Amino acid sequence: MASEIRVNKITHTAGVGTITTSADGIVVVGIVTANNFTGSGANLTSLPAGQLTGTVADARLSTVSSSKLSGALPALDGSALTGVGHSFGNSSVNTSGIITATAFVPTTQGSLSHRNIIINGAMMVAQRGTSSTSSGFHTVDRFNVQFGGTDEAMTVEQANVASGTTPYTLGFLKCLKVTNGNQTSGAGGGDWLEIYQYLEDQDICNSGWNFKSATSYLTISFWVKSSVSQKFAGFFYTNTAGQGDSYTYSYQIDNGSGGNLSANTWTKITHTIPGSSSLTFNNDNTKGLAVGIFPFDGTDYTTSGHTEETWQQWSSGNKLKDMDSTWWTTNDATFELTGLQLEVGPVATPFEHLSYANQLRRCQRYYCRITPSNNAFYGVGNIDGGNQSQILVTFPTEMRGRPTSIETTGTPSNYILRVTSNVTCTSVPQLDICTTTNALVVPYANGHGFTDKSGAFLRANGDASFLGFSAEL
Repeated sequence: MASEIRVNKITHTAGVGTITTSADGIVVVGIVTANNFTGSGANLTSLPAGQLTGTVADARLSTVSSSKLSGALPALDGSALTGVGHSFGNSSVNTSGIITATAFVPTTQGSLSHRNIIINGAMMVAQRGTSSTSSGFHTVDRFNVQFGGTDEAMTVEQANVASGTTPYTLGFLKCLKVTNGNQTSGAGGGDWLEIYQYLEDQDICNSGWNFKSATSYLTISFWVKSSVSQKFAGFFYTNTAGQGDSYTYSYQIDNGSGGNLSANTWTKITHTIPGSSSLTFNNDNTKGLAVGIFPFDGTDYTTSGHTEETWQQWSSGNKLKDMDSTWWTTNDATFELTGLQLEVGPVATPFEHLSYANQLRRCQRYYCRITPSNNAFYGVGNIDGGNQSQILVTFPTEMRGRPTSIETTGTPSNYILRVTSNVTCTSVPQLDICTTTNALVVPYANGHGFTDKSGAFLRANGDASFLGFSAEL
């Protein structure tokens, strides 16, 4: 039989520690040192954190208060998270999965749809044609490509983005492309190439941008490619250039770090523009904001001391900081642009792709070209005397304002006047009266032989026949 010592208390000779026994266990007053401990630690309390090492099994953790968590957390699987707070302050949340919510409520970023204030930013629509060597509105709709001081004209075209490249892989199949002529006299002070889209006052007023506030923003984004490695310029101006309420804002188009764009490489450009208490826009259909991309402006329009990224009153001689002239002096240099988006908010969202039909309808507010196929009709009216008729042509959508002129092929034989038979016109149709929804045009066919006041039609003679009407800003 084993020996036993039965006591209820053991006291150290120095009196600094005791061991008290009871029916439930022992109580130690003082420090316990051992090589190891076994058994349950369920009732251990007040253990110093500095004395805890090793890995705690997941099953041992429950209800850890937020006040006890500090430092950086590792990547977490959030599939079972609940009760996450509704606000992340100024931070961003990035996810590769699906977000499901009862509602999405933008605060500073503007609307979820139709947020792009630019029209035809993917360069899909080109009603007037796909190539031109003239300055102005001639190819891609809504874009005014202006140049001056050239020894040889630029070639402006709607071009294809190469398959497999970015931005082609993002859905941009078309671009606006400018090919330089041979500027043999070099870069003159009055030489310039500027690409603009003009936006209506009311579209800025109703966009959601608090343009009077320096903490409310527009963000512009686009893809650009140049055959020459250099920096270019972005430019905004408000209202009618040179008027008392006209202000300008410029910025650099560069590689994102202040350096030159890489030659023959598509680069995504993003820039944020603040409001200003100086800005004024009217809630009407007149010119409100001009959005410019400048491949080159000569020194008649620039200064070395120009201040970028701030709104300042219009000065034709101080629009930009002095520009590199390498692109201008390089024969056949190219400049390509696509994916232009201007939206309310401090960040650039993915480009808002719209259907061709949607973009065409928006473009036709500013310019519409009616192009019936061969022998199809422009409109109906009546014979007006022995040499002409009156034909009512209806526009496909209401235009911004009343067109004041008409565009034709310039060839009278492209147009046919018909009552009971066809008669080829002897002069191109002329514009008589116009509203924002239709135009009364006058086709001429000398000695047509039809009875006065008879009903008549205007027909296209060949697929090249067209009538064009402009209400551009």
